[in-house]
Amino acid sequence: MTRRRKFLLSMAASAAIAVCRGGPTPVMAQRNYRYPFIAGDSEDPHFNQPYIDVEEWRDEPAEVPNLFGLTTQRQGAAPIQARHLYVHGGFKGTDTKFAFYFPPKESYEGRFYQVTHQLLTNENSTPYNVAMTLAAGAYAVQTNMGGSEIARSAELNVAGGTDPSIGSYRANAAAAKYSRLVAQRVYGREHRPYGYLYGGSGGAYQVMDSAQNTSAVWDGFIPYVAGDPVANPSQFLVRAHALRVLKDKWPSIMDAIEPGGSGDPYAGLNAEEKGALEDATCYGFPLRAWFNYVPQGTGPFGLVAAFVPLLDPTYLEDFWTKLGYIAPGSSARAARIQSSATVARVIEQPAPTPFVMGTQLELSNVPPGDLTNFDLVGASGEAKGQSAPIGVVKGNVISFAVGANPAVVHSFHVGDTVRIDNSKYLALQTYYRHSIPERGSVFDYPATYDSFRNADGTPKFVQREILVGLHQNVENLDVTQGKFQGKMIMVQSLMDGDALPWMAAWYQTKVRDVLGASIDDNYRLWYTDNAQHVAPTTALQMTHVISYQGILEQALRDLSAWVEKGVAPPVSTSFVVKEGQVHVPPGAAVRKGIQPVVDLKVNGGVRTDVAVGHPVTLTATIETPPGTGSVVAADWDLEGRGDYLTAERLSDPRSTKVTVTASHAYTRPGVYFAAIRASSQRQGDAQTPYTRAQNLGRVRVVVK
Repeated sequence: MTRRRKFLLSMAASAAIAVCRGGPTPVMAQRNYRYPFIAGDSEDPHFNQPYIDVEEWRDEPAEVPNLFGLTTQRQGAAPIQARHLYVHGGFKGTDTKFAFYFPPKESYEGRFYQVTHQLLTNENSTPYNVAMTLAAGAYAVQTNMGGSEIARSAELNVAGGTDPSIGSYRANAAAAKYSRLVAQRVYGREHRPYGYLYGGSGGAYQVMDSAQNTSAVWDGFIPYVAGDPVANPSQFLVRAHALRVLKDKWPSIMDAIEPGGSGDPYAGLNAEEKGALEDATCYGFPLRAWFNYVPQGTGPFGLVAAFVPLLDPTYLEDFWTKLGYIAPGSSARAARIQSSATVARVIEQPAPTPFVMGTQLELSNVPPGDLTNFDLVGASGEAKGQSAPIGVVKGNVISFAVGANPAVVHSFHVGDTVRIDNSKYLALQTYYRHSIPERGSVFDYPATYDSFRNADGTPKFVQREILVGLHQNVENLDVTQGKFQGKMIMVQSLMDGDALPWMAAWYQTKVRDVLGASIDDNYRLWYTDNAQHVAPTTALQMTHVISYQGILEQALRDLSAWVEKGVAPPVSTSFVVKEGQVHVPPGAAVRKGIQPVVDLKVNGGVRTDVAVGHPVTLTATIETPPGTGSVVAADWDLEGRGDYLTAERLSDPRSTKVTVTASHAYTRPGVYFAAIRASSQRQGDAQTPYTRAQNLGRVRVVVK
């Protein structure tokens, strides 16, 4: 039987009972390294010997592997046609590689776009990204972030020996600056190309680091789906805790928060279950996002959770042995499993990427049930006292999860005694309660953290002396300053469970502290409703969310126009944050930003109950914020399958507000969530695949 690890973690522990008041004040972690400031006309001595080993014209970009060593499958689709000059090279004495993609001279407009992400291991960009960039009159720049010179696990990072500034911004900066010299040669003219750096998730940290630690390397920046340092890894732990505690209650919870539901997700929950959901909601996890994370688990937790026991080594023992950690009524002790086994066989296989181990172990026995988020702990031999997270389990053969330390994995040998153990997993789940930033500190965000404090401002729970999120990790350096040169547009998703929506609002406060009343001259924050951390790929995701890709593409073009021509982009989204949740106004003109707003009704409401074969009437009003373009498409998903097969014919393809209707009869009993997906485009171009800002509306149809 196969027991599959849901990407990384899905946690454990107790309820929302106030534990110990006023524990020790959290200590702000002191960083003990300095970041070299990189100027556009300076020389970085580590990157002063660039070389080119490939330079050739191509008609289409090559496919590239992703994090797991897999390439994008076209599935019969035609290759992306995007003629370009491909230039590949690196810097001597380093493991940093770069790739440049130059458009033909007649379509070049004097700029480059550069994408970044902390998990990039390949300098070659995806075909779509290349085509999108060339279509904007820009050339594309990408690096491998420094290759082997950067730490790829928590253990290697904490051990030191690598320079965090290389992967955060210096490798990217070196490639950006050298690309300008190559561009001058390619296009045969002296000019300084404008440069724009953009990155999502951990790449957003890199963008903000780059904005603060460089000058005249890039002219504008777009961090998107950005996190908050102090909340990392707690944002994944609070989710993991709820996933475990509420395991059997998710169907009723999600039914309550779907359109036409009761609106009360807490109905029928016991004290521990209610506390887990309240904690997650107050910490900022969007209620609507649970549809995606219940089946998929805790996301990139394995890449960051290991920092807790490494940097706060007494936490795990304290959790199991001291008062104030396991709340009364917690199910943590009952859920604890520690099962002994021996290693029967070591199966060595190549690692597909630096983040995924190929090595597998066959054990003498494996306990039944779901082993998601368990660890394999060495009880004898070279691996004694060390642990590695378990990945996929097939029979008695286990693999290792993303984030496993290769040195630990390779220390397990045949005959070793090991323990399959979820003690760490359970203890980490409520770590978020014990790592709240000090009130009034640079990392404090009262709209979120006050939910975990008493009325007098003291913490409700015993606090750790170390805030792990403030230590150097794989994803961020120091993004607290909010200080940068150039222009910045931040794009954040309102249904994101990996980078919580309020985290962009927190960073905006840092920028406002620096820029004050002039913030609108240099900064925008655009929220994207009905969007998650990444683009939807499954039918389930397609029924609930849209891709923010088109909004990101428009942000790049707006940023270019802002820097190069002084054309100010549409204003920031209006929002308020209360108890960790970001709320935006319902109307497009008041909400602002650049995303169209969709208001969908079925028979005049968000829910209707009808008999089989009885037609329903769906009416959708779609409106764009002022100055953001017109509605160019509206596609129906009447059965709630995520296929959007019925395209609405728009009477006026350049209208900023349209109303469309559809009639549909359901032939079988059931509950259907009909949806419409709307697209707007700045120039009203219904044919272009780029810069299409999307949104959707959903309603419930109960057929009896």
